[in-house]
Amino acid sequence: MADPADFSPRDHAFVRRLFDDTAPYYDTVNRIFSLGSGSWYRRRCLLRAGLQPGQTVLDVAIGTGLIAEAATRIVGAAGSVVGLDLSHAMLVQARRKLDIPLVQGTAESLPFADDSVDFVVMGYAIRHIADLQLCFEEFRRVLKPGGTLLLLEVSSPTRAIFKSTLAQYLGRAVPRLSQWATRQPKVRSLMNYHWETMKDCVSPGVILETMERSGFPQPACEGYFDLFRAYAGRKE
Repeated sequence: MADPADFSPRDHAFVRRLFDDTAPYYDTVNRIFSLGSGSWYRRRCLLRAGLQPGQTVLDVAIGTGLIAEAATRIVGAAGSVVGLDLSHAMLVQARRKLDIPLVQGTAESLPFADDSVDFVVMGYAIRHIADLQLCFEEFRRVLKPGGTLLLLEVSSPTRAIFKSTLAQYLGRAVPRLSQWATRQPKVRSLMNYHWETMKDCVSPGVILETMERSGFPQPACEGYFDLFRAYAGRKE
């Protein structure tokens, strides 16, 4: 596999190939990365953003279905969840967990009707978006009036000690542990890619400003562990 540092995180062909190659091992890597806290965190963020039973949810960049799985439990039988991802292999993994509609596509051009869903969520994919405003405007277009947008992402820690710890854990330990756990060199390339994109991730200020310009007035940002961020906005 080519060196992730040689490619832009917004190069769709490269990103699709990288995630296609590593999709079967992604959940294992996620557990290492999140230290087992991911399930609790995903559910908490969805509930705090206002997801309710009976609602319709679009999970953009669904990956292996981790967020969609939590959303399905919350909305229940009266609600529905649909997933979209650029990577066909990720959709295959999501299908193994979830009996929901799955669509291959991009966040910047959603194949869904105007005013068609109650809730849009995208997890850890902002770094792959070339035009944030176009993307967020697409989210607003498919949301019903009063609908909610939730973005889960990471940002560079504000405290020096956290930056140093993160560099050691995500920059060195996680890629090595991931390769050891899966016996797959490609997985190490994936985690190296994650680390490179995290170092240059979009700042919270830029995300909030772009959400507001895109039609989500007064968006909120909630931080966890000086690393994870949950951004929420509502379509008027």
